[in-house]
Amino acid sequence: MIALPLALVALIFVHIVALHEVGSNNPDGIEIKEHKDHNGIPIDGVAFHPYHTSKDLVAIIIFLMIFSFVVFFAPDMGGYFLEYANFEKANPTATPEHIVPVWYFTPFYALLRAVPDKLGGAIAMGLAVILPLFLPWLDRAKVKSIRYRGWIYKTALTSFVISFVSLGVLGVLPAEGIYISLARFFGFIYFAFFILMPYYSKIDKTKPVPNRVT
Repeated sequence: MIALPLALVALIFVHIVALHEVGSNNPDGIEIKEHKDHNGIPIDGVAFHPYHTSKDLVAIIIFLMIFSFVVFFAPDMGGYFLEYANFEKANPTATPEHIVPVWYFTPFYALLRAVPDKLGGAIAMGLAVILPLFLPWLDRAKVKSIRYRGWIYKTALTSFVISFVSLGVLGVLPAEGIYISLARFFGFIYFAFFILMPYYSKIDKTKPVPNRVT
């Protein structure tokens, strides 16, 4: 019971340390620590308050509105937040047609079912969760901002988003027929985005990034 709160506190601590050391990103991908004033404050940086506090406050209010709607008006959200099976009386003689996980697990559940071998499916699902952690090392582009990326990276990112959403939809459908074939197709695109990134992000033509914001 204590391990989870401690892990969250450790994660927040690491995030704050990394943010202090590297600094927050910006739409242009400019290294703001290269130009500082006599007090050591980045000239191209933006103060955390009031800019970030007011900007994040809008997102917090929108989140709380959606959260309140779900809690008070649709706690089960059609079976995607709380599964229907939780409200049915246990029946050992009946088996559900297929298991439908909560919505944020469905893309990975689709990958799990797309692989015929059980161990292979578990490995594929685990890799799908772990691979995004290696993005800083997989991306070999000279610029950080997508504004200055070429068409190759933008096409790859668009394909990745389409594949991820499609896997999420396939995760709630029965694992049969064309649904399995589609899950394997979109799963291939999902993994190709990460595996091929060191290559296409390096050869992709990028636009020059301005040295200063001002």
